[in-house]
Amino acid sequence: MKKVLTIAGSDSCGGAGIQADLKAMSSLGVYGMSVITAVTAQNTMGVNDVLEVNKEMVSAQIRAIFDDINVDAVKIGMVSNSEIIKTISELLVDYKAKNIVVDPVMVSKSGYFLLREEAVEALKKLIAIADVATPNIPEAEVLTGMKIENEEHMKKAAKLIKEMGAKNVLVKGGHRCNDANDVLYSGAEFIVIKGSRIETKNTHGTGCTLSSAIASHLAKGYSVKEATELSKEYITKAIENSFSIGKGVGPVGHFIELYKKGGMDFE
Repeated sequence: MKKVLTIAGSDSCGGAGIQADLKAMSSLGVYGMSVITAVTAQNTMGVNDVLEVNKEMVSAQIRAIFDDINVDAVKIGMVSNSEIIKTISELLVDYKAKNIVVDPVMVSKSGYFLLREEAVEALKKLIAIADVATPNIPEAEVLTGMKIENEEHMKKAAKLIKEMGAKNVLVKGGHRCNDANDVLYSGAEFIVIKGSRIETKNTHGTGCTLSSAIASHLAKGYSVKEATELSKEYITKAIENSFSIGKGVGPVGHFIELYKKGGMDFE
């Protein structure tokens, strides 16, 4: 079995972060492992508080995994400060980690800043070691300093982020552009990955899920293009099967068939 590591924050309501990552990985048939960078107190209404894990503990978690287990891919999500980012990037280079997917998480859907302002430049250095970087439109705007309003803007942003060092860049259009199409840029060509906008408020964990799915498919030997296309299919189905668990934004559906077999009531 392929083994995939997620380095990210914990979501207490289980819709995003480490919890969404492990659900996506399990659903796609790889063994998920985790390094927790922060503990968040959140629910479907938003993020209430964040406690960062210190860099020493982040380092200890990473070393514990790589000293014992062959890691086939790494997904990186919430990394809130520059010290943690530096620790992660240095260790992944030292361990010669492969198939690194960086999801540059900055702000929660409820507007809570998950990345300190001082850490944006450090995050660019983490993107430099990525095999795939997966910013959404707001994140790509922060990274590039440009406004993104259409597909051509997405392509320009992808080129600018590619210049930061990432081997491939996937700019996700779901927040604002077209019909939720994404743009994948390898440096050699642009590939537009078609999407369909699904009318639902329950989209908690979409970015975490997509990046984890890409890492999982890369671990299984798919090319970046194949991994991205398969992951787009996966997240689309997960959004189609999203559901409410509280008063706000509900999670996407990872194990929808298992839930149905277990008699889950979706009302």
